[in-house]
Amino acid sequence: MSRARRRAYELLEKPAELRAARLLNGALIVVILANVMAIVLDSVASIHARYGPWFKLFEWFSILLFTLEFVTRIWVAVEQREGRYRAPFTGRLRYMLSPLALIDLLAILPFYLSFLIPVDLRFMRIFRLLLVFKLTRYHASMSLLARVVRHEAGPIGAALFVLATLLTVAASFAFIVEHEAQPEKFASIPDAMWWAIVTMTTVGYGDMVPVTPVGKMLGAVIAVVGLGMVALPAGLLAAGFSEQLHVRKRAFEDEVHRMLQDGAISAAESEQLDAIRDQLGLTDRQAIEITRLITRRQGIVCPRCGYEAPK
Repeated sequence: MSRARRRAYELLEKPAELRAARLLNGALIVVILANVMAIVLDSVASIHARYGPWFKLFEWFSILLFTLEFVTRIWVAVEQREGRYRAPFTGRLRYMLSPLALIDLLAILPFYLSFLIPVDLRFMRIFRLLLVFKLTRYHASMSLLARVVRHEAGPIGAALFVLATLLTVAASFAFIVEHEAQPEKFASIPDAMWWAIVTMTTVGYGDMVPVTPVGKMLGAVIAVVGLGMVALPAGLLAAGFSEQLHVRKRAFEDEVHRMLQDGAISAAESEQLDAIRDQLGLTDRQAIEITRLITRRQGIVCPRCGYEAPK
């Protein structure tokens, strides 16, 4: 039993090392993307009327597939090397409370609730869109996004707090200066928040426009100040992406240096580097450029990048 469990764990958690695991993860990615497309297309009345039963059949197939995956991941959670989920019962329970496990559960739970609760839960099918977040498990590039958000959570949270404060202050002043002139549109501070949001983001729908001189001046100030504040979280994410990509490149460089200790990169080591590249989310071109640069500096044969040491 433990051998079968270990094999199942490797198929689900080691796509960079096993070809079968890569094929399985690739198939799951295709099913996830197909589910998203099915939800989008099923919202079109003409398409739903013609292909509704097929969409329903595909939903059943997908739910059964992801249920099997969810149950299997709970079963093999004790195999993780970190030992966090090693305890047979409490370890699996702790795994079920992890973010990715909760996403897996929320994606399939509405389907089963529809059999237990006698109400129309079709609107809850939108939770199947949470399957998109499962891609962070299957692709290193998506995991990079999750890592960036986690590492930059503090600065981003601070920026959002300042943004929310500015939004509240702007809406309050707009209510004070525009309420008497436009009591229907600026009826309250929450109503004025909509105007503050579209002004700060420079969208400007035109449904709420200040008409008093002070209100117009306030709108101009909020538009200029808000433009920089709204762009701040995006800048933090961009800086985080750059930093994390640099960290991953350095990690790949360290692996290349380690494998070059014997003076060359063998074919087996080249395959290991490919697996490491997949884990780090680097492109093949980036990996080859890093390897070529290091081997040229040291004058070492590099079969993976087509460079040979000068004779």
